[in-house]
Amino acid sequence: MAIDDGAQFSNAERNLLEEDEIVLISVGVDIGSSTSHLAFSRLTLEQRNARYVVTNRELVHESPIYFTPYLDGEVIDSDALQAFIKKTYEESGFKQEDIDTGALILTGVAVRRRNARAIGELFAADAGKFVAVSAGDGLESTMAAHGSGAITRSKEIDGLVLNIDIGGGTTKLARCRGGKVEQVTAVEGGARLIVMDKDGSINRLEPTGKAYAKELGIDLNLGDKPSEQDLERITERMATRILEAAGLSPLSAETEALLRLPRLDGESDVAALIFSGGVSEFVYNNHTESFGDLGPMLARHVREGVEKFSAAIEKPRATIRATVIGASQYTIQVSGSTIFIKPEDTVPVRNVPVIAPELDLTLDILDPDTISDAITVALTRLDLAEADQPVAVSFHWGGSATYKRLDDFCTGIKNGMAKFTENNHPLILVNDLDVGGLLGLHLKEEMGIKAATISIDGIELSEFDYIDIGAMIPTSGAVPVVIKSLVFPAPA
Repeated sequence: MAIDDGAQFSNAERNLLEEDEIVLISVGVDIGSSTSHLAFSRLTLEQRNARYVVTNRELVHESPIYFTPYLDGEVIDSDALQAFIKKTYEESGFKQEDIDTGALILTGVAVRRRNARAIGELFAADAGKFVAVSAGDGLESTMAAHGSGAITRSKEIDGLVLNIDIGGGTTKLARCRGGKVEQVTAVEGGARLIVMDKDGSINRLEPTGKAYAKELGIDLNLGDKPSEQDLERITERMATRILEAAGLSPLSAETEALLRLPRLDGESDVAALIFSGGVSEFVYNNHTESFGDLGPMLARHVREGVEKFSAAIEKPRATIRATVIGASQYTIQVSGSTIFIKPEDTVPVRNVPVIAPELDLTLDILDPDTISDAITVALTRLDLAEADQPVAVSFHWGGSATYKRLDDFCTGIKNGMAKFTENNHPLILVNDLDVGGLLGLHLKEEMGIKAATISIDGIELSEFDYIDIGAMIPTSGAVPVVIKSLVFPAPA
């Protein structure tokens, strides 16, 4: 593969870039159980050292919030969704061929196989341009914290920032500190577990909504007209569960049974609290119109409960739209020949999600268990622990590359990624210095890892990056790499 062939590897159809500045048109598509929306952005990227970074993000068009259409309670109406997407493109002034790159985020019911396949077909023509992400509770919690600004805020203050993302069926919670997500969890509870039509009759009743009512001795069924008093009691109980799951009050056994991820542990003192998700529109009084669901009541009870604590409620930079506004994309070439790929036909690989575990590799002694545990935490946070696809581990190497340190690090990697290699996925390591070859060789030759191994260097990655790694360039021993990064709203 000649170096000029790098243009064929970049999904944005750009050469191995020499330009100082690039402007991309990107679209973020968020399709969830309750609502769907699109955002079109103009992203400016500037070259800094070996990579391009987003220096400006201009949101040029947003769709209305659209209630996700269903053929029945579980199957999304892809024809109606396509009509909405087509109309949004027309209103934006962009044509499909104008889009350089983007991100398709599926959550909740949209992730289910039949729905995901049908939605994917709507974007089949853009498959090479888009990052497609099926988000579970952990990834949703993490994305909401980025999109709402909780991550950015946690860099600015000393203490814990708690993001509470209240949606249609679940509430996602993220504890943030120092610009990072420390812990996430999720609890059953949201605005659209019970939905009424204009005359107050229930036309949608989720099992969890029925269970909340039953816990209070209220028997609800489709077609019933619940009293306002009953709805107040149900939403008050739901708010109690949310605050307990958030660690703002003691966790009861009843609330723990509704958790969809492990409970939050440790410190619960919150310096700042930020809301996102559909219900946050009512928490911040951005919306007064009711959609026939529990949103306004639930928001009021949650806010009243939170105000009993000393944490300051701060406004987010995005509420219901606290999600990606697109993806940036660019191609770089790994420098030098200090990489390791065996067997060589393991590449190319495409759209591999990246984890960036919290690792201090400057320590004189590296602990394999600490490394393995950090990988597990990072995988869980991004809903990648099931090992049903390859995952790249990104890290910053520090200190010397002695045999002992290499061996301890590789042992931690081997243990932390065992489920992936057992599922016949390649072991993919990416670091920003020049130890790729040493690590790959140690894993294969010294530790006898049977899985295909890709260990490249000279690349700095972070969470919410997705990478394509091309075939090796014979003349340089390097590989072309496309990095696609999810892009969130800019800080206010």
